[in-house]
Amino acid sequence: MNKIREVVAYGSYFEDFLKSLETPVQNKIFKIIEIIETIERVPINYLKAINGAPGLFEVRVQLGANIWRVFCFFDKGKLVVLLNGFCKKTQKTPRLEIQKATSLMHQYHEEKNR
Repeated sequence: MNKIREVVAYGSYFEDFLKSLETPVQNKIFKIIEIIETIERVPINYLKAINGAPGLFEVRVQLGANIWRVFCFFDKGKLVVLLNGFCKKTQKTPRLEIQKATSLMHQYHEEKNR
């Protein structure tokens, strides 16, 4: 399969989150990352912009009744940078999780521009 974009992780935040999950959830996340890498127009049920947080997106993962989210952003259009993830327990995405992801996104850009 041809890759349209590259997905990378910033720091160890995504990896630490991934390690905390059961194997079937990890496999589902890898499948969705593969979709993000290879499909031109990623369906909104897999990747969605976060309202009120410019540039921030969430990778949406559901397995059975459980829901997980992994924050990410685009860098130069073809690079997707994965940030922190969490298990979603309520209808709304927790503000604290969005703030953490926004902070990591700014940290990434500051480090890159040094």
